[in-house]
Amino acid sequence: MYRAGRIAKGGLLRWLGLGAALAACGVNVAAAEALRLPRFVSLKSDKVNVRAGPTKDHDVTWVYTRTGLPVEIVAEYENWRRIRDWEGAEGWVYHSLLSGRRTGLVIANSKAGDAPTPIHSEPDENSAVTARLQPGVLGTVKRCTGEWCRVAGKGFDGWIHQNRLWGVYPKEQVD
Repeated sequence: MYRAGRIAKGGLLRWLGLGAALAACGVNVAAAEALRLPRFVSLKSDKVNVRAGPTKDHDVTWVYTRTGLPVEIVAEYENWRRIRDWEGAEGWVYHSLLSGRRTGLVIANSKAGDAPTPIHSEPDENSAVTARLQPGVLGTVKRCTGEWCRVAGKGFDGWIHQNRLWGVYPKEQVD
C-alpha cells in the first residue's frame, strides 16, 4: 500500500490507478514509490525510544540499543513511523532515528534450530563456505537476487540464502 500525504485518505486512489492519481495531484511518482509501505529500514542510533503512540507525549514502551538493527515501517503519521521488529513487536519512533541503510539479521532455520548459517563465496549452494553465522548476527545488505543476498559485517562478506535474513522480503531484489 502506498501513502503520499493526504492523498491516500481521499477517494482519488480508488478511482484512478496509483501512478495516475499521484501524478494528477502533482506528486513525484518516483519519490512516492520510494516511500512505499511496508518497507525495511534500520536504526540510526544505539538508543531508540519506542513509544506507544506517534507523539513525545506517549509513554516510552521500550528502548532499542543496537545501531543498524533492521525494522519494518508499517505506518506513518507526520514525522513518526510505526515500526515492527523481527519478533513482531510494534511501536512508534521519530523518523530521524531511522536510516534507509539496508541491514539484515540472521534468523534461525526452523529445521536446524540454532545451527550456524553458512555464508558462501558466490550465490550458489556449491560455492565455498567463507563463514558460518549464528542467529542474531547483523550485516549490511549489499545486494539481493531474489534468492540470495550478499551481506557484509565484522569478519564476513558473502552470500546467504535470502530466507535466512530478516530485513528483506521474500523474492525481493536489492541493488
